Amino acid sequence: QVQLVESGGGLVQAGGSLRLSCAASGSIFSDSAMAWYRQAPGKQRELVATIARSGTTNYADSVKGRFTISRDNAKKTVYLQMNSLKPEDTAVYYCNAGYLYSIPPRVYWGQGTQVTVSS
Repeated sequence: QVQLVESGGGLVQAGGSLRLSCAASGSIFSDSAMAWYRQAPGKQRELVATIARSGTTNYADSVKGRFTISRDNAKKTVYLQMNSLKPEDTAVYYCNAGYLYSIPPRVYWGQGTQVTVSS
C-alpha cells in the first residue's frame, strides 16, 4: 500500500511563491509516474504537472514557465515549485502516483493541501 502526504500549502499574495511537497510511503515510488492535480471550488479537478520515472516533465499551459515539478527518489518525495502565483491558482492541490507495472495499474491520491493566492 502507498500513502501520499502533501504539505507546503498556505496563503500567499499574488506574485509570491510556494513549494509543495508530497512524501510517499511504500516501495514503488521510483517506478511510479507522479503528478500534481488541483481543484478549485466549483470546478473539476485538473492536471497541473507530471513527472515520469525518467524525469521527463509536462505542464498544463496555464502554469508553464511558472511551476516546476521535480522528484527525489531517495527521499520518495515529489515537489511542485510555484512562482509568480496568481489568484486563479487558488485550489486544493493533490499529489498523484501512477504505478503501471501491475494488472490493473494502481493509482494513489494524497489528501490535498490548500493553496490560496490573494490579489
